[in-house]
Amino acid sequence: MKAKVLTLDSGDAGEIDLKDEIFGLTPRADLIQRVIVWQLAKRRAGTHKTKTRGEVNRTTKKVYRQKGTGSARHGARSAPLYVGGGKAMAPVVRSHEFDLPKKIRAAGLRHALSAKARDSKLIVLDSASVKEAKTKGLAKRLGKLGSGHLLIVDGAFEPNFQLSARNLAKVSLLPAEGLNVYDVLRRDTLVMTKAAVKAIEERLA
Repeated sequence: MKAKVLTLDSGDAGEIDLKDEIFGLTPRADLIQRVIVWQLAKRRAGTHKTKTRGEVNRTTKKVYRQKGTGSARHGARSAPLYVGGGKAMAPVVRSHEFDLPKKIRAAGLRHALSAKARDSKLIVLDSASVKEAKTKGLAKRLGKLGSGHLLIVDGAFEPNFQLSARNLAKVSLLPAEGLNVYDVLRRDTLVMTKAAVKAIEERLA
């Protein structure tokens, strides 16, 4: 599929051929959802912890005699029924991470990129470079590209461009090697340089 290439000032810089098997698919929500759940599960800390009755420091003296009281049998104050006792089936420190095949991960990224291209939320730039590190000037130029939050992807960002963009609330920078489904979909518009497109096509080929 063909896509227009723009300059940073929204000028025309020709066209680029995007691979249909990466940018021209019919997006599958199930694949995208599986990859996002996998990504977010890896980010979970899993540090929630509550003491069980074996970890609570309370007396183990028998509360009352075994028989004849009409009450349940208890041998320790650490039982979950007592105030201050341990918690039954308490949460423990664990990892929420699970495995997802590489082919599914790659397919999820292809479908996420295709979803952006289908919704006309994919912009290809000739290059992402500025002469001076000026935030105001860059904000004005990026404002012409699209409204909402921009995710700009490049192979290797120029230092001046990074310095200019780091204070912009609605602009995020991401190297091509770190491109992922969650970041692509949580931003309004995906902006990729020609170098980033080439790197992604090589990665997903």
